[in-house]
Amino acid sequence: MIHQHIIAPKSILVVGGSNNIHKPGGKLVYNLIHGDFQGQLAVVNPKEDLVQGVKSYRSIEIVPKFDLVFLAIPAKHCLATIQYLVKTHDTKAFIVISAGFGEVTEAGKEIEAKMAKVVADAGGTLIGPNCIGIINKNYHGVFTTPIPNLSQDGCDLISSSGSTAVFIMEKAVSVGLRFSSVYTVGNAAQISVEDILEHLDDGFNPQTSSRIIMIYVEDIHDPQKFLKHAQSLIKKGCRIAAIKAGATEAGSRAASSHTGAMASSDMVVRALFRKAGIVYCSSRDELITVASIFKYPPLEGPNIAVITHAGGTAVLLTDALERGGLSVPPIPKDIGDELSSYLDPGSSVMNPIDFLATGTADQLGIIIDYVEHKMDFIQGMVVVFGSPGLFNVKNVYQVLNVKMDVCTKPIFPVLPSVINAHQEIDYFTSTGKINFPDEVGLGIALAQVYQRSKPKTAPMELPGIEKQKIRSIIDTNPKGFLSVDQVSRLLHAIGLPQVIENQANDIAQAKKMAHQIGFPIVMKVVGPIHKTDVGGVAINIQNEAAVTYHFQELMKIKDATGVLIQPMLSGVELFIGAKKEDQYGHLVLFGLGGIFVELFKDVRAVLSPCHKEEIHRQLTKLKGYKLLKGFRGQEGIDIDLFVEYILRVIALVEAAPEIQELDINPLFGRGREILVVDARIRL
Repeated sequence: MIHQHIIAPKSILVVGGSNNIHKPGGKLVYNLIHGDFQGQLAVVNPKEDLVQGVKSYRSIEIVPKFDLVFLAIPAKHCLATIQYLVKTHDTKAFIVISAGFGEVTEAGKEIEAKMAKVVADAGGTLIGPNCIGIINKNYHGVFTTPIPNLSQDGCDLISSSGSTAVFIMEKAVSVGLRFSSVYTVGNAAQISVEDILEHLDDGFNPQTSSRIIMIYVEDIHDPQKFLKHAQSLIKKGCRIAAIKAGATEAGSRAASSHTGAMASSDMVVRALFRKAGIVYCSSRDELITVASIFKYPPLEGPNIAVITHAGGTAVLLTDALERGGLSVPPIPKDIGDELSSYLDPGSSVMNPIDFLATGTADQLGIIIDYVEHKMDFIQGMVVVFGSPGLFNVKNVYQVLNVKMDVCTKPIFPVLPSVINAHQEIDYFTSTGKINFPDEVGLGIALAQVYQRSKPKTAPMELPGIEKQKIRSIIDTNPKGFLSVDQVSRLLHAIGLPQVIENQANDIAQAKKMAHQIGFPIVMKVVGPIHKTDVGGVAINIQNEAAVTYHFQELMKIKDATGVLIQPMLSGVELFIGAKKEDQYGHLVLFGLGGIFVELFKDVRAVLSPCHKEEIHRQLTKLKGYKLLKGFRGQEGIDIDLFVEYILRVIALVEAAPEIQELDINPLFGRGREILVVDARIRL
């Protein structure tokens, strides 16, 4: 919980404030003064009685009580200062902009933890350390620039990093994006990004709260809390875009299964964001572009009209839209012929609608009206209009500005001439509109926003499984891999059919089992984890002689304890896996199986538990989805049945959270039949 004195203090003390505005303490005081803070402001500076026109106390021991205290002093003095103010003044709110704590040394990490504990034990709030502070309508508590113009309909920005928040604000202001508040948490000794989300959620006011939130996060301390409040805010009408930094790893993580090797932290975060309904962004530019799109009415369908006087940019934009899953459909000839009568000869009305470099403001207005009123199959427009620097294009931007206000279909402006037309663009953004200077970035982000998952309001329903039987197996086994028989029993308990298989411990048994199953067969070594990697799989075995040969070869493999005999199957090879990811819970993966899991990594992932609609949605994003549907005469699989099996695996990991890794690879699917061929489970 964030103390009210952090949000709306009536008095602020800056410990370490100075007259030097080129230092953090001095610039912080400057911003507070020029941010029209209406309460009492003072500083502590042992050498001054007056700092930038405000009272300065020479010692912390003589200051009266203040609601909010900023610390801009060396790290080594921060703990003692906080302890003193909490004990003598019952101070409840601290923002520590000082650096030199956990980001530098372990000793620094211990100090910041002690500071957080002192404040928390007193029922207070500590922001930082190592942050730039907070900006809101009540005060400008940062030591950086720019200070964006604050607006009730602007964006809330939450950032782990102060410098990154500055870079985001700089770029956002340049394209016309406005802010409602800015929170930086730095090292997050007490208050993390998810705590700020909780604050925005608990204090959400439909009339006054921002509906757009941008997040830059380096560490999600409590994923479940993050998910809860992000989902809640989105259900209240907010839209959230986020970057998670540190989402890749230097090389594959050491793991004992295909699932563990593929389950990267980036994949987990993407699954968390999808479950929440957050648009995942990979860069500051993308974050700003997505947040800017949020300022416009949402697309009600995938069809876009591209309106331009520059053919090359239209091609780049169209490619980006189409690759992202949106569409730039052709315009019917009768409408096109009618529209072309208003345009210069040589104009194209095919979509993109190119009205040439000679295009006028009046022609742009006519084109937009045609798309708005006569093209019901179009749900949105992108207008690309720059300037070669030969004439003023303000009248074009004036028409565009008016049309954006009156049209029901969203119009996204791409005004790329940020030098040649900078004055005209400044006029355009001064009206409250936002410019998208890069058409490809807009196309990519627009597709992401349109296709984002929305939080489900319906309760989560999982298939019925034999929980008592599952618990009896789990509870009687230590950590480590379950035996082949135990894995088989668990799969049977969740209703996954398995291929007939038997374990042979000598050649006579192997021959007998082969005849019982019927040739051709598959033989697999029992013991080694990755059978294929050690040459532990022999396929398409047709006779007894081959059984004898392969049994002998397989038993030569290190750690071999026996040989599995299975029928030779055909069909689409599938994969289902699960990986326990600390506080996130289980990441469940699925896609094409067999060796293709490692070769192509064509898998999708969800966080457990998950609605079946989201699993269906992720399956359609597989590169090999056409193989599942049936491709070039090859029979596909029953996709609904595959989704059902994925849900049953989710039900298993929910019933048995001790499962660390689960790997079902492959399953063979053909038509209405999907059979598990191989599986391993580690507790």
